[in-house]
Amino acid sequence: MKYLVTGGAGFIGSNFIHYIFGKYPDAEIINLDKLTYAGSLDNLKDVENNPRYKFVQGDIVDPKVVEDLVRQADTIVHFAAETHVDRSITGPAEFVKTNVVGTQVLLDAAIKHKKRFHHISTDEVFGQLKLGSKDKFTESTPYDPSSPYSASKAASDHLVRAYVRTFGLQATITNCSNNYGPYQYSEKFIPTVILNALKDQKIPVYGQGRNVRDWIHVDDHNRAVDLVINKGKIGETYLIGADNERANIDVVKMILRLLGKPESLVEFVADRPGHDLRYAIDSSKIRQELGWKSLLEFEEGLRQTIKWYQDHA
Repeated sequence: MKYLVTGGAGFIGSNFIHYIFGKYPDAEIINLDKLTYAGSLDNLKDVENNPRYKFVQGDIVDPKVVEDLVRQADTIVHFAAETHVDRSITGPAEFVKTNVVGTQVLLDAAIKHKKRFHHISTDEVFGQLKLGSKDKFTESTPYDPSSPYSASKAASDHLVRAYVRTFGLQATITNCSNNYGPYQYSEKFIPTVILNALKDQKIPVYGQGRNVRDWIHVDDHNRAVDLVINKGKIGETYLIGADNERANIDVVKMILRLLGKPESLVEFVADRPGHDLRYAIDSSKIRQELGWKSLLEFEEGLRQTIKWYQDHA
């Protein structure tokens, strides 16, 4: 199979490329990435000379670039997105352009050339859950985005569904919980904690660190994406989570413990606007229908992630 991976120089996309080459010896991959602040070709040094790999620097909002690459591929796996919530609050326009318009450009090309399309999305489109409740997001949870970032991802999800219904696009969607692992950009939560702790610098934590996230290792996520691409039902959405809810402050404390650093490094800072309290995913659909399950226990995944950042500081 020949894949067009958008955003393949970013965190999850680069891990997906490593995963595909590791699992499918005959796979071919075209990586289309704009190389913004969050994308780096250093993430793909070990595959850059692979004859089955091709990198193209370009923007998914450019129809000429997109159409030529879509024509060459069998399956489009769409990771490319502006993803940082804080940046979306200070500059929403770029998020709408990339996440909504860029997705539309890809969808148009996929329809024209009759290609399989898989869309990567987030649990943030569903808004927030109450702290202490047992509620979880499911595939039927109404959308209720809180930030310009999550609103733009919600819009892109709706576009994919509309193209399935209106044009017969062969597409699937996955909404995943918070990823962690190697190659993640340093401004994200877990890399920030690790890197600041390694340098004995203060670790900023929003509010009192009570916000809860459902953490999943990027490798578990990408195994699920691969499974949905190959066995998922066209037009369906699958939620991917590891049943691993943790308050932010507890994640920070675990990292500090694993590094042998003092909790005095924690510095509580003013909370950001519209900060969702809790995310939690019910992934029973993908477990029951496709047989997927998460494999990596959180503390061991954190140990591996810390080791990676120590080796790549």
